Amino acid sequence: MALTPSSMLPLGTKAPDFTLVDVVSQTTINLSNYTSPKGLLIIFLCCHCPFVKHVETEIARLSQDYQGQGIGIIAISVNDITKYPDDAPDKLKNMAQRLGFNFAVCYDESQTVAKAYQAACTPDFFLFNAAKELVYRGQLDDSRPGNNLPVTGKDLRAAIDALITGKPINPEQKPSIGCNIKWKPGNEPNY
Repeated sequence: MALTPSSMLPLGTKAPDFTLVDVVSQTTINLSNYTSPKGLLIIFLCCHCPFVKHVETEIARLSQDYQGQGIGIIAISVNDITKYPDDAPDKLKNMAQRLGFNFAVCYDESQTVAKAYQAACTPDFFLFNAAKELVYRGQLDDSRPGNNLPVTGKDLRAAIDALITGKPINPEQKPSIGCNIKWKPGNEPNY
């Protein structure tokens, strides 16, 4: 496990388009056809990462709390499943069902979507407004495995609440910290 921070994609960046399959429903998710009245949260995650395991219940709770409030959510896993079979699509499906995720969970086998978003770690959170412009990227909250701080989702929830109510989102944002994305050999990005 290599402790890795978010790359902090510049605010205002347009959400890169992608087409992936939801591992639960087997439906195709195309970002250009995915509309939400207030915004869209993209989460890069995986099954085996202790940082994701630490916050997975809060991710499920967050999705339930904001259901029907105009925020769409898509989770994407990109890890090399040859070396990390615990992150395979069937394991992602089990995770989504176990936690009651009410959003699409996709697998990016080519890892091109992760590169387009400059995703660096799991979990990594990207919140876009209705025009699909990046308004928040960074941590869920200050809790990490072993630091004994409660998992509240405070930072991400503050950004979502501001987005929903039309208030400014604090531009001072802390990077997410987690396990590095497990890139396929020769596929490592340069960011």
